[in-house]
Amino acid sequence: MSGMPSSLSPPLEIVLDQSARELRLVYSGGESFTLSCEYLRVFSPSAAVRGHGPGQEVLQVGKRGVNIVSIEPVGHYAVRLVFSDGHDSGLYSWDYLYELGRRKDDNWLDYLARLQAAGASRD
Repeated sequence: MSGMPSSLSPPLEIVLDQSARELRLVYSGGESFTLSCEYLRVFSPSAAVRGHGPGQEVLQVGKRGVNIVSIEPVGHYAVRLVFSDGHDSGLYSWDYLYELGRRKDDNWLDYLARLQAAGASRD
């Protein structure tokens, strides 16, 4: 094994900083990611964002100021993030959160390019 956390391993710590609108995930071995609430909202795993199949994704706009208002555990495999805009239907599995952290830069650049192509705004 490469030391990568398994999909069954939750982060050691999940710290929400509402004033900075960021969620920090700390993993065994010292790896950590700081993800903005906006990023987590834009990449929600919910059907409302991802659609029901390839090409069905719904571009999220105007989410720059969104915050997380609560984090609810779901069994031993995920958390539900409740956002200040009322969105609460995404279940963030441990492996999905890890992938969001690992691919943050690429995901964000792709999102900004899609926003620009659509003539849309983060505000």
